[in-house]
Amino acid sequence: MSNFINNLYKNQALFYKVFLFILSAVLIVYLLPKGGKFKYDIPKNKPWQYENLYAPFDFAILKTDEEIEEERQAIKNSLIPYYEYNEEVVERVKADALHEVQRTFSDSILDLAERPLNNFVEETIDKIYRNGLLQESNRMGPEQLVYLRKGNEAYEVTYKKILKQGDIRSFLSNEIDEANIGFFKNELLEVFFNSVEPNVVYNNDLTQKELESRLDNISYTRGIIEQGSRVIAKGEVVDNAKYNILRSLKQEYESQVWSQDNHNWILVGYSTLVALALLMLLLFIRKYRWEIFENNVKVTFIFFNIIFMVMLTTLVVKFNIDYVYVVPLCILPLTLKAFFDARLGLFTHVLTVLLLGFIVPNSYEYMFLQIIAGIVTILTVSELYKRANLFISVGQITLVYIISYFAFTIIQEGSIADVKGEVFLTFLLGGLATLFVQPLIYIYEKIFGMVSDMSLLELSDTNSRLLKELAEKAPGTFHHSLNVANLAEAAANEISANAMLVRVGALYHDIGKMQNPTYFTENQTTSVNSHDELSPRESAEIIIEHVIRGIETAKKNNLPDRVIDFIRTHHGTSTVYYFLMKEKENSSEEVDPNDFRYPGPIPFSKETAILMMCDSVEAASKSLKEPTSTLIDEFVEKIINKQMKEGQFLNSNITFKEIQLVKKILKRKLKNIYHLRVEYPE
Repeated sequence: MSNFINNLYKNQALFYKVFLFILSAVLIVYLLPKGGKFKYDIPKNKPWQYENLYAPFDFAILKTDEEIEEERQAIKNSLIPYYEYNEEVVERVKADALHEVQRTFSDSILDLAERPLNNFVEETIDKIYRNGLLQESNRMGPEQLVYLRKGNEAYEVTYKKILKQGDIRSFLSNEIDEANIGFFKNELLEVFFNSVEPNVVYNNDLTQKELESRLDNISYTRGIIEQGSRVIAKGEVVDNAKYNILRSLKQEYESQVWSQDNHNWILVGYSTLVALALLMLLLFIRKYRWEIFENNVKVTFIFFNIIFMVMLTTLVVKFNIDYVYVVPLCILPLTLKAFFDARLGLFTHVLTVLLLGFIVPNSYEYMFLQIIAGIVTILTVSELYKRANLFISVGQITLVYIISYFAFTIIQEGSIADVKGEVFLTFLLGGLATLFVQPLIYIYEKIFGMVSDMSLLELSDTNSRLLKELAEKAPGTFHHSLNVANLAEAAANEISANAMLVRVGALYHDIGKMQNPTYFTENQTTSVNSHDELSPRESAEIIIEHVIRGIETAKKNNLPDRVIDFIRTHHGTSTVYYFLMKEKENSSEEVDPNDFRYPGPIPFSKETAILMMCDSVEAASKSLKEPTSTLIDEFVEKIINKQMKEGQFLNSNITFKEIQLVKKILKRKLKNIYHLRVEYPE
C-alpha cells in the first residue's frame, strides 16, 4: 500500500495530465453536435468525385433560402388588409345630423322644407357610410382589395370605394348640387361637418394574424426523392439543382433521430477522434517542448484555450451560424505565441480548427480559411507588445479572410454576383475582436501566473522601483547590467532568440548584489577592498550568495519565473575562479573546487546561455588594460571556450553555429565600446 502511495506521489504530475486529457476530451465531445455526420463533401459546380450516390431513404427536397424569401415577399405583396367598420357610428351620426338641421335652419325654412331637408341628410349619410368613412389618406392603390369587416362578416371592396375624410367636402358639394338645393349649401355643409365622423379603421392585429398564418403555411420543400433513386452519378457536375438535392439529403441525414445504440456509436467515434487530436498535441509538447510538458500549469493553459475556442464557436453556431467567422479564432495562436513560441501556437491552432470542423457547416472551407489565417498570424506578428504590429496583423488577417472567401465563392458559384457583402462584415468584426488579445493576455497572466512579452516590456523600464533601488545601492552593478542587456539583446537578435526576454533577464540578473554591494569590484569607489579582511573561502561564499539573494529578492518583488531563471543560471555551475586559485596558493591542503562552485543549474535555453556568455565577457573585459582588436578576439574566444569545455551549454538548445554568431557579436560590440579601429599591417 505504501509503495502504491509513493508511486502515486512520484507520478502525480503524469496522473494530472491524464486527468486533464480525459476531462478536455469529455468537454469537447459534449460540445460537439451528436447527430450523424454526412460522409461526403458537396463541391458546387464541380464533378462528383465519389461513387454513384443512391438515396438511403425517402427525403424531401428543400427549397433554397432565396426561393423561400421570394414566396414570403409574394405573400406580403398579395396580402389583403383588414379594415373594421363601426355601425354604431352611423346611427349616432344620423341622429346628430338631424339635430344639427333643427339647430342650423331657421323656423321659417323648417316650416316649408323640413321634410325634404331631413330626407336629403339621411340619404347622404347612407351614401357616405355605404362602405364607410376612413380618416387616413390614400395609403394603397385605388384598385387594391381590402377586407371590410362588419360585425362577424367581412367582404371584399376596392380601396377607392371607401370614402376618405379628405374627400368629404367635394363629395358633399356634388351631392348638394345634384339635389338642386345649392341655395342651402353653406348650411348643409355646416350640418354635415358638425356631425360626420370616420367609422372605418385599419385592423392591424387581424391583418398581422392573417399574414403570420399564411407565412406559417409556406412549404419549405418541393418534391420528394424516393429511397433507392440515384441522386447523382460519378463524374456528374454538381449544378444548382443537384447541389440543392445533395444539401437536402445531408440535412435530413444529420437531423435524423438516432437510436440509443447508434447514438452511443457516434459518441465513440467522436471521442476517438477528439482524443487522438489531443494526444497528438500532448506528444508534440512532450517531444519538442519538454519544459512546457513538465509544467502542469502551462499544459492546463494550452488545453483551456482549446476548450474555450470550441465552446465559443459552439455558442455562436447555436445562436446564428452566419456569425461563425466573428469568433476571433486567431487569438489562439497569438496568445500561445506570446507565452510560448510560434511553432506550438500554429500546431495547436491547426488541431483546434480540425476539431471545429465537426461543428461548423462547409467544414472544408472553414478549415482552409482558419488555417491560412493562423499561418498569417504566426508569420506577421513578431512583437506583440508593439501595438502597431498588432493592428497591421489584424488588417492582414482580415484581408486573407476576404480574399479566401472571395475565391471560394467564385469556385462554387462561377461568378462574383453571389458574393455576399454581409460576410465581409463578419470578417471585419472578427478582425476587430482579435484586438481583444491584449487584455486577454493580461487576464491570463494574472490567472495562470505566466509572463508575456508585454509584461517583459514593462519590466524592462529602468525607472521601475526595483531597478531604481539597484541603481541607488549598487550603481556599478546597475551599469554592468545595462551593458550586459545591450550585448545580450544584440546577440539574441542575431540568432533569432527572444531579445526582449534576454534583455529583461540581463537587467535583473545581479539584483542579489544589493545586499553587499561593496564586495563586488564594480561598486568599489575607493582603493579599499572589502575582501582584504576575509579568507578566500569566506569571500567566495559572499560572491556565490548573490545568486541566492537575487532569487529571494526577485520572488519578494513578484518577478516572473522566466526572469528568475536568468538569476539562477547566469553563472551556471562555474567556480569563483579568482578565490579558488587564491585558496590553493594559501592552503597546504588539497582544496575542493565544489566549495567555490555556484549552485547552478546550468543554462537550459538559448536566452539563458546568451546571458551567461555576455555576463562573463562584459565583466572580464574591465580587466583589459590596453585592448586591441586581436586581444579582444582572443579574450572572447578564451572565456566562451572555457564555458563550453565545462559543459555549461549542454542543456540549452543552442548550436555551435549560434555560439559562433554570439562570439562574433560580442567581439564587434566590445571593439565599438573601446573605439578600436582595424589594425593595418606596417
